Amino acid sequence: MASLRHMSNILMVMAWFMALCMMEGANGFFVSTTRFRECAGLKARLGRRGRPHSMIMMRNGDTEQRASGTGQGRGSVVIAGAGLAGLSAAKHLAEKGYSPLVLESRNVLGGKVAAWKDSDGDWYETGLHIFFGAYPNMLQLFEDLGIEERLQWKRHGMTFAMPGKGRFSRFEFPDIPGPFNGLVGILRNNEMLSLSDKIQFGIALIPCILQGQSYVEEQDSKTISQWLKERGAPPSVEREIFIAMAKALAFVDPDKVSATVVLTALNRFLQEGDGSKTAFLDGAPPERLCKPMVDFIEARGGKVLLNAPLEKIVLNDDGTVKGYKVRGVKDPATGEMQESRLVTGDRYVSCVPVHIFKKLIPEAWRDGTHGGDAQKFFTMMDPLEAVPVINVHLWFDRKLGELGSEANNQLIFSRSKLLSVYADMSITCKEYEDAERSMLELVFAPAGAKFGGQSTQEFGEYEDWIGRSDEDIVGATMKELENLFPQYVGTAAKDSDRASLRKYKVVKTPASVYWSKPGMQTHRPTQSTPIDNFFLGGDYTLQRYLASMEGAVLSGKCVAEAVEAKCERRSERDVSSVLTIEKGQWPHRVRKLS
Repeated sequence: MASLRHMSNILMVMAWFMALCMMEGANGFFVSTTRFRECAGLKARLGRRGRPHSMIMMRNGDTEQRASGTGQGRGSVVIAGAGLAGLSAAKHLAEKGYSPLVLESRNVLGGKVAAWKDSDGDWYETGLHIFFGAYPNMLQLFEDLGIEERLQWKRHGMTFAMPGKGRFSRFEFPDIPGPFNGLVGILRNNEMLSLSDKIQFGIALIPCILQGQSYVEEQDSKTISQWLKERGAPPSVEREIFIAMAKALAFVDPDKVSATVVLTALNRFLQEGDGSKTAFLDGAPPERLCKPMVDFIEARGGKVLLNAPLEKIVLNDDGTVKGYKVRGVKDPATGEMQESRLVTGDRYVSCVPVHIFKKLIPEAWRDGTHGGDAQKFFTMMDPLEAVPVINVHLWFDRKLGELGSEANNQLIFSRSKLLSVYADMSITCKEYEDAERSMLELVFAPAGAKFGGQSTQEFGEYEDWIGRSDEDIVGATMKELENLFPQYVGTAAKDSDRASLRKYKVVKTPASVYWSKPGMQTHRPTQSTPIDNFFLGGDYTLQRYLASMEGAVLSGKCVAEAVEAKCERRSERDVSSVLTIEKGQWPHRVRKLS
């Protein structure tokens, strides 16, 4: 029997290899590094001497407040939002000699990667943030900031919890070129997929392999669940792999996410040998990533202001932006309420989430007052909606056995009804280390029965957890853990092994990333807009890396290119064609892991 399985695996490899070879000269699904790896680029070689001042004006009532920035005379850019997209845009603009001013509504940096400390000094985060080898723009950002060592790379593979069994199943990826390392990892694991499942799944992928990304883009009209059924993939492939993958990517099940999104992610992970390698940041994102970005920006004449919420986009008579009206908030130092003020510059960027930006769009842009192009562009985004998600933090009084061991110093795919992915942060993150006790950070999804937006859709099978109490959410999470690890959690566990919950923290985000349901690709806007001095950034804008940290960082880079192109009166360059990262140029820690 073992020999038969061995021979079948060999035949499987040969079949996949022949299919891969057939793509020679075609627009292949698994392609070379230089094809898709966006880049390090758009870095102007600018000196720092002799910079003239660029003025950003803040009008408060009848009094003008002027904030001067140093630049190379390229002008000032006011950016709304100090998440990864806004900070990335400001970073690249500052490098090019512009004077960026970033306005953040809250008192914390990071947007969707924000984090806070509790009264014990423990961090709790908006989400569980994972960095992949297939994130070249993010990796280049770490290199530019000189903080590459803050990424803690993990052993290459994917780990899945086995519900009801109290253990894990793992796909180990050997150190060989992609996609063959992924293929070997799949073939080696005989616990989650049978040989027949693997063969049928391989056959299902043949159009992707032969026709490439153009085929993948055409699948946006259907869900990944529909695509798998149409392609004849067995139900076990969706149940064992794609439920976890869809919830990790989009916080929803496979029947509610576009096939294009999931297949594009699969492409990114498989096209490079290191694409699916994962890393955790060594601490909280606002301090360990966002703060170095702010330091970089301000060292080059830019400025980042907290507690400066954008209230209104004020227009000139011709429809261009006159300024950002910033709502007055209570001064955290004095407790006094500040007045609203108008912040003006030469150009403007919105990097706020799409559900917030849609509320800020001036009616004159939407109703055709300033032309049909503007009307079409700004109403095009109406169907884009935001997905709710919940991040749960659980501090236990002891290690959760195998889960808290070095063997599972990894991201874990839960494959449970309510949990997407999780990790024991006491071993995965340096700042959160605890040799004696586990701290689980878990993504609770799907989190809502309604997904927001102008076309709110209800799902009867989803409970509206976002409106439930923290106690209810933690109780449901503990029940899921009891099913996953009955030997450590719940009444079935031995007294000597049972872990008790010391404390918890729940972070609810009613509107997180855009809902990447079928048909949404055509509604994602470009960074350039029909308004001459206005630009858009954010992971929902059109770029190759979808709703992710990499997508947010890349969108900021695209904003800087769009501003520069308009300033120089030239067409925009494709970011991927400006400079690519060959594998030998990858940051050192991606290539050599401990």
